[in-house]
Amino acid sequence: MSQEQGVLRTVSESLVPPVIWYEGLARYQQRGMAHVLATVVAVNGSAPRALQAKMIITQDGIVDTLGGGGLEHDVITTARQLLNGEISTTVSKQDKPKISEANETSASASSKAVRRDAVYTKHYPLGAKLAQCCGGSVTVMFECFNVTPPMSVLVFGAGHVASALMTILAELPCQVDWVDSRPEMFERYLIDKTNSSETGQAGNSAYQNPTPNQSQLYQLPRHIRPHIDDDPVDFVRPFIEQGGQRFILVMTHDHSVDFELVRAALDTISDICLADSKRSDISLPYIGCIASSTKAKRFRDRLIQRGYSEQLVNQLVMPIGLPIGGKEPMAVAVSIAAQLLQRYHQAER
Repeated sequence: MSQEQGVLRTVSESLVPPVIWYEGLARYQQRGMAHVLATVVAVNGSAPRALQAKMIITQDGIVDTLGGGGLEHDVITTARQLLNGEISTTVSKQDKPKISEANETSASASSKAVRRDAVYTKHYPLGAKLAQCCGGSVTVMFECFNVTPPMSVLVFGAGHVASALMTILAELPCQVDWVDSRPEMFERYLIDKTNSSETGQAGNSAYQNPTPNQSQLYQLPRHIRPHIDDDPVDFVRPFIEQGGQRFILVMTHDHSVDFELVRAALDTISDICLADSKRSDISLPYIGCIASSTKAKRFRDRLIQRGYSEQLVNQLVMPIGLPIGGKEPMAVAVSIAAQLLQRYHQAER
């Protein structure tokens, strides 16, 4: 098989919906999509599927089966209620719910959301409750994944520190858009380098609607999407406006580009805060810029001179990273990744 055929095969496979639970689990884990793994953990008497049968449930799809019928219908409903926080029982990681509690659900705003990082179990008497002729009973365990959206990171620049950072982010549950104006910076990741002039010219259209074809051109995890664009500023506003926890890292090879990216981020924050001045739940993005103390002071002074408020300028993190020491690219990347994780997990408490 040629290299080109291999790429096309991988692309076509990525477009096919998964049909086996472990394929779905791998795909949704890689993409950071919220999903539930439902597993039969106990069987008494006759049942549609054997012990340890599994299926995956997302908000709009399922993978594999627990046997169909009323059992599967209730499993899908329960899984989606867990994803939406609609189960009225609070479940601890140590305690299993009583059967009566597990069967009571409520979609009302006053219902207490279940701890969706917990393991939730539900018992099903197939004949008595679901009118299935099997006559036995099963217990299903529900495990929720990625209910809290993973970190969304927008990285500008593909230099030494950014490349080292990708080595770390490749192993973390996050969604990364990686932008640079220089095609040659991504050549090392290309699967087929003979088409380097045609690949990666994704521009903003790929950012708005990334395609499997784009991600499969590179030897990068699916959750890291490279973009080559001459005007990276256009990526800033749509990224921030999506809401949720957002992390922007500015580390290009050009200080003037860094400054314009920082300005675009501050302008977007200012506009959002002005439009939603009555809201108290605005989640401001992390905006970090790689910088020496001299560069940081210069940027802050220029921003103040241009009319940005000191309060807004203080939203910037310059220099980025925790002060752990070391100036090697990987040492700096470790400090940045540690800071992102610290901010991300503190906000989730």
